Amino acid sequence: MNVPVLAECIDRCDVVIHLAAAVGVRLIVESPVNTIETNIKGTENVLMLANKKKKKVFIASTSEVYGKSTHVPFREDDDLVLGPTHKGRWSYACSKAIDEFLAIAYWKEKHLPVIIARLFNTVGPRQTGRYGMVIPSFVRQALSGRPITVFGDGTQSRSFTYVTDVVSAIMRLVDSESAVGQVFNIGNGKEITILELAKRVKELAGSSSEIVTIPYDQAYEEGFEDMPRRAPDISKIREAIGYEPTLGIRAILEKVIEYERKRGILETNNSEIGHLR
Repeated sequence: MNVPVLAECIDRCDVVIHLAAAVGVRLIVESPVNTIETNIKGTENVLMLANKKKKKVFIASTSEVYGKSTHVPFREDDDLVLGPTHKGRWSYACSKAIDEFLAIAYWKEKHLPVIIARLFNTVGPRQTGRYGMVIPSFVRQALSGRPITVFGDGTQSRSFTYVTDVVSAIMRLVDSESAVGQVFNIGNGKEITILELAKRVKELAGSSSEIVTIPYDQAYEEGFEDMPRRAPDISKIREAIGYEPTLGIRAILEKVIEYERKRGILETNNSEIGHLR
């Protein structure tokens, strides 16, 4: 992180919206040191510099902080249940939990106005599947006719939120003075299993791809642990700013599939033009 540039940017702005983080299960497993240092040091620098001018800060946290809790749907005041420290899977959750603790500490001790939101599987067109994001990965596999690879047995469930719903919620939270010093879930309360998600993608894409399951030990690392369910209770943010997700899973998948189809056609055309040259 270039701290002098960050300081200059914070001096010029009215509100700091801190979304940057090391994310994605594959990156977490493969680069735990980078994950921990990027998340904690990055947030520490943002808070430290924002505090000098008392600029309001929005911190993007994650549903991962709930860990292995079985109290679903997750509420913001629930206990966090993380796995053992020798399993790198939980380093991301822990680093983001530290970010939250630090942000709240700045609010309580230094009176820096902070708002924290735990995001639940934000998705939309242009999202990369590079670090294990499941929907773009499934869609690209389906459109190319490759096997749709489900990690684990597919019974793990997630809830997906369209990116414009998340952006709208963030901006309304930032504008709400009563949100300062608080933590909010931003998500969609409706769950879907990953196996059912693969089937929906295959159907909507009109794909002939085979759906295959890959054990976690092969997909990531030996002894890998996953969250069996991940769904938010959104009653707090609904009461605070009137938040309600507008797009369900079918509409989200249709938008991503449409984008990936167009992207594939564009890449093919560009490749052909380059070949002709």
